[in-house]
Amino acid sequence: MAKDIQPNLPTFDLAASRSDALGANYDGYGTNFALWSDNATAVQLCLFDDEGQEQIACLDMPRMEGGIWHGYLPDVGPGQVYGYRVHGPWAPEEGHRFNPNKLLLDPYARELKGEVIWDPAVFGYTQPGDDLEGPDPRDSAPFVPKAWWSIPISTGRRIRRCAAAGRTA
Repeated sequence: MAKDIQPNLPTFDLAASRSDALGANYDGYGTNFALWSDNATAVQLCLFDDEGQEQIACLDMPRMEGGIWHGYLPDVGPGQVYGYRVHGPWAPEEGHRFNPNKLLLDPYARELKGEVIWDPAVFGYTQPGDDLEGPDPRDSAPFVPKAWWSIPISTGRRIRRCAAAGRTA
C-alpha cells in the first residue's frame, strides 16, 4: 500500500462524526465520511491529490456503530479525491474477500475521477489463479478511479450563508 507522505495529516473530529448519512457529506466546515461494512475489522479513508494520482493520507476511520464506519474531517470539502481500504477476513468460502491493498470506491460517491486501467493489480487475487490462494498484495490505487465530488454553486452559497448565520443548511 502507498505510504503517507504528508507531514501534517488531517485528523478526525470525533465529536462531529455522524453515522446517520452514508457517503461524503459536507456541512460548510468539513466533511463527514461514512461507509457501511459490518464484517470489516478496520476501514481507512485515503485522500489523494487533485488529480487522484498521489495518495497524500490514509487515515483509520475512528468509529464504527451498527456496521457504519464514520469520521468527520474539518476543513475538507468539495473537490477532495478519496477512496477506502477495508480490512477484514480473507475467507472466500464464507463470501469474505477483504483486501486492504485494493482501493475501493465509495458506493455513495457523487462523481468519479479517473478510469480503470486493466492491470493485474486491480484484481483481488493473483491472476491467473483462484481466490483460495490468498489476496493479491499489489496496490490497485494507480489503476482505479477514485471518488470525487463537488457541490452546485448555489448549494455552496446556501451552506456558507447558513453557516455564517449559525444555522444548518
